[in-house]
Order: sequence, then C-alpha cells, then structure tokens
Amino acid sequence: MALFKSGVLALAFAAASLGAGAAAAQELNIFNSRHYNTDRALYDNFTKQTGIKINMVEGGEDALVQRLKSEGANSKADLFVTTDAGRLAYAASEGLLEPVKSAVLDAAVPANLREPSGLWYGMSTRARVFIVNKDKVKPTDIRNYEDLADPKWKGRVVARTGPHIYNLSLLGSIIAADGEAKAEQWAKGVVANFARAPKGGDTDQIKAVAAGEADIAIANTYYFGNLLRSEKIEDKALVQNLAVIFPNQNGRGTHVNISGVGMVKNAPNKANAIKYMEYLASPEAQRYFADGNMEFPVNNKVVPHPLLAALGDFKVDPLNAASFASHNKQALMIMDRVGWK
Repeated sequence: MALFKSGVLALAFAAASLGAGAAAAQELNIFNSRHYNTDRALYDNFTKQTGIKINMVEGGEDALVQRLKSEGANSKADLFVTTDAGRLAYAASEGLLEPVKSAVLDAAVPANLREPSGLWYGMSTRARVFIVNKDKVKPTDIRNYEDLADPKWKGRVVARTGPHIYNLSLLGSIIAADGEAKAEQWAKGVVANFARAPKGGDTDQIKAVAAGEADIAIANTYYFGNLLRSEKIEDKALVQNLAVIFPNQNGRGTHVNISGVGMVKNAPNKANAIKYMEYLASPEAQRYFADGNMEFPVNNKVVPHPLLAALGDFKVDPLNAASFASHNKQALMIMDRVGWK
C-alpha cells in the first residue's frame, strides 16, 4: 500500500559522481527529499568545517525510496534525509536503513524524537496546531484535537488532504492515544465539519481562515512562522487576525513531528555519514533549522526563533515518533473509509 505521493526524481549532480569515485574518504552521498533552500547553508558549512564534499540527489521521498530499493546493495547513498517520521519509518520498514550508534546523537536528540534502535534521528520538529480566526475562536473554545469533531464546528474547519503524511501521522498519534475505533469516529467528525473539500498545502489552509472561508485550520507551526517573519505586506496582513492554539495542553500534549535522517544500509561512507548526522544535531546546525525554516530545534541547548518562542511554551506529546508512524497504514485506511480525500 503506497503511503506517499510519488515525486519526480531530480538529480542534483551527474550520475557519474555516484560511481566508484564517490566512495572516496572525503565525500558523502545524500538522498534528500527535504526541499528548503535555506538548508544549503548546512551543507556548505559542513564542507567548510570538514573538507567532506556532499553529493546531493534530490527528489520526492517516494521516488528516492524506490531508487534505493532498486539499487539495493549497489547503492552509493549514505544518508536519507526527509520530513516526517512516517517517511523515515517507511524507508526503515523496507530494509533500507541501518542503525547508528552515537553517544553524541543520543545526548543531543531526545529519545521520543529518534527511532529506539537508532535507525533514524529527528533533526528538527514542527507542531501540528490549530490556526484560528481570533475574533471567532477563543483558546477556551477548542482545547483538544478531539474537539475538532464536535458538530458545533460544522462548516468551519479546513485541512489538507487526509492521505498527506502530516495528517496520517497526526491520526496515528490519535490512534495511539484513543484507539482505532475512536480515531475513526474523530476523523469522520472532522470531515463532517469541513468548510470546503481539502485542497492545497498548510499555507493554503491558513489563507482560507484569513479570508473568512473557515475559522479553524490544521497546520504545522513552521508554515505560520514563515508567514509571521515574511517581509511581504500581504503576509503581514494575512496573519494579523490569526492566532495559534496548541491542542491537548491539559492532557497528553500537542502532536510534534520531525524532519530527520537515517543512514542507508551498506552506506559506503559510514564514518562521514555519522559525522554529518552529529553535525546536524550540533547547536550551530540547529540554529540553521531554527532560523532558516522556522522549525523547533531538537537540541534543547538551542532556543527557537523569537517569533516562534513568542507563541508561548507548550506541552509536547511524549509519544515516540516511531510509535505514531507505525500507525500510518491504519490511518490511511481510516482516511479512505471516512472520505477524507
């Protein structure tokens, strides 16, 4: 069962660069589906510090996974970098990753943000929250994810498509907390409350609330953060009447997902791969995540961007990311049954 939308694979360098020469001691081959221009500073700084050249293959996560599967033991890939624990868990379930043992990583990355055996590590986080019209929805009006299915919100909710991995992982966390039957009842109730059919990304949901098409959007915090710090007049106007609500603060806490990295099985440059993973968890690199794309650092020695910090402290659901990711197949079937297309 395919969990992810296929992407078109784009090669960031000539195929020859992943040949025999790519296994040289001062190179590192990364399969990357994290498409943020600000990440370029991460790669460049690592190379400046270590002299290790990074060869990058960029593409959709599904296409990259399929390539890793087809290449098998002959693959020259060292690391798989992507967004969402579900995508990392999928790669791991296909036997494409191998465990990493690193005291540096274990000290920097909280246990709930890494796969227990070391198959993958979170490098940044994003909270899945409610973005609301603050004139129509108060924090006391809706406290929990479960409340989103209340009929009082009929015609007032927007979200992206159900099969998108962000929503699958959110539903996976609800399955873990409430059980599959209650999770399906919840998803059915949310669908009944939609103001319109799901379409677009998280920013589109935020824009829909700002435009008065709905009162509540489900979105990741970094989308809102990037609008907050935008220099565009229209973006500043967009967020002026919006507020963030962190769900489940009196219970298990807000669902938080990751961007992360795993070492590819049979990686030809294992030592360099671990060095890069440890670099990503360092305070210096964590600052890039925080300021470059308005994500929360995993390393607690690094504070979030001031605009994100201004949203306030919040309780995080301590559920291990591997746990909610393990429910993604169930979540996909639920989405199909309730018509969250």
